[in-house]
Amino acid sequence: MRAYGRRKVLALAAGVLAAATACTGNAPAEPSKAAATSSASASPSPSTPATAVTQAEAAEEFSKFTATDDTLRAPSEFQGRLDLELKDVVTGGQLPLTAAAFLSHDFAPPRYRWGTPRLFVPRFAPTEQAPWFSALVTRDGSPTLLTFAKSADRWRLSSAAELLSGQQVPEIQLDADGYATALAPDDKSVTISPQFMGPVHASVAETGTAGPTAGLLAPGPYTTEVAAQIAHLRDVLKNSEEQGGYSYDSIFSADNFSVYSLRTKDGGALIQYSLSRTSTTTAVTKAAEDEGIPVPEPARWALDKQRVRKSLRLIETHQYATVVPPLKAPAAATVIAHDGALTRTSGQ
Repeated sequence: MRAYGRRKVLALAAGVLAAATACTGNAPAEPSKAAATSSASASPSPSTPATAVTQAEAAEEFSKFTATDDTLRAPSEFQGRLDLELKDVVTGGQLPLTAAAFLSHDFAPPRYRWGTPRLFVPRFAPTEQAPWFSALVTRDGSPTLLTFAKSADRWRLSSAAELLSGQQVPEIQLDADGYATALAPDDKSVTISPQFMGPVHASVAETGTAGPTAGLLAPGPYTTEVAAQIAHLRDVLKNSEEQGGYSYDSIFSADNFSVYSLRTKDGGALIQYSLSRTSTTTAVTKAAEDEGIPVPEPARWALDKQRVRKSLRLIETHQYATVVPPLKAPAAATVIAHDGALTRTSGQ
């Protein structure tokens, strides 16, 4: 590691942000054939049980969202656009991601081109207090899995994750009327219960193949490769004779983000969830403090400095969709979709 030089290694540590939040690659231009037919076209039979949200209502809410979101993202003199987005349009992990999109683009965040969605609407009891539904739709040409949740009589976007290159949404189990089935948080018919999906992913991303959750998630850029990157940077910044003097760590947390799970046709589950990631670099020697810690370019919208002396903290929000096999056919779960970004920065 002597060949790196102190500044290059520090830049590498700062550059972990870019590696962690990099684009998901060239996703297929359109959803698979199984995901291309709109479930909203199903005609309920006269005996269809009542449900908290119908497919027609879900389709209407999706249309309302795209129209409202596009209007608020369009550049204008109206200064309350972000406040309205955060109050009425998004929730969950989309709250910090939307705020970051506005603030990092000088209140002119990216606007999207939306395709026609295929809806996955669970059949909830009419008394359900927190119904939700998912939609597979092209966003700027990339298949993206969205989830909308209802609270206080308003629907809001909670999750959005683009399909990774080569991945497809598995066939979702539908009843005779085209409604999906939501899994309970503690469902034990799958290899990872929905309530444990976030903590398991967090553990694998931190410890990789060495931790107690090794093997539960398939290796890849959002699981074992992240853990290897964290271990490498921690070792270099702490122990290198020429580049040492810093401590580094990166922690994933499920926080209180909601988890959404749909039964797949093979008895498994498609689970959507969010994680936060907090990466901290700290100067622990006088020489390191004098050298300082570079603030990566993507973080300077949140911290208007090029370098800090003592400590740099980067907070990211990530959203995933993972396919979990049924317990009757155990195998490693696979992350099939992801989106994420830096959402907060602090330093001194």
